[in-house]
Amino acid sequence: MQLLQAGTHQVVVLELDTDLLRQGAEETGFVCEVTDTPRSSLLELSALDRDGPLLLFDASDPTNTGWFSRCQFYVDGRTGGVLQTPFVVANKRDAGGRPHSRALSVQVFKELPSHFRLPGRQPLNEKVLYAVLFNFLSALQKVGVGICGPTTVVRPLAGRVDAPPR
Repeated sequence: MQLLQAGTHQVVVLELDTDLLRQGAEETGFVCEVTDTPRSSLLELSALDRDGPLLLFDASDPTNTGWFSRCQFYVDGRTGGVLQTPFVVANKRDAGGRPHSRALSVQVFKELPSHFRLPGRQPLNEKVLYAVLFNFLSALQKVGVGICGPTTVVRPLAGRVDAPPR
């Protein structure tokens, strides 16, 4: 981790290990390809051996109330941002153009404002970021992740997925 000063702004630059990202994703049940850039790491995730879809659901749908109450992570449906994290989620598409129910892309930003805090007001460092990321990936497999707001950018993969975007 480095702290950079750019004029009046301070930026934390994380030094993420692509092998550790891949290994952690595989331990949570995903096949993972990592593309590393200077400002972010992109994880192309798939769980093709899984029986059902990844547990990414529309939190506003009344039929998902049980899932919503167990969630630790929520995704902004307009931007794909995972709330209180430096992650952005995007659907992967199948051959028909529909969201693939067992695959996602997750972008992890490496450059963040120095005042950025993770859930629980934890200061940011690589070790804590890995823990939050792997908990998020595990939640997609086991507990569920809710999409909040209009599902215009990120579409649900579990629950009622045939509803038109709001």
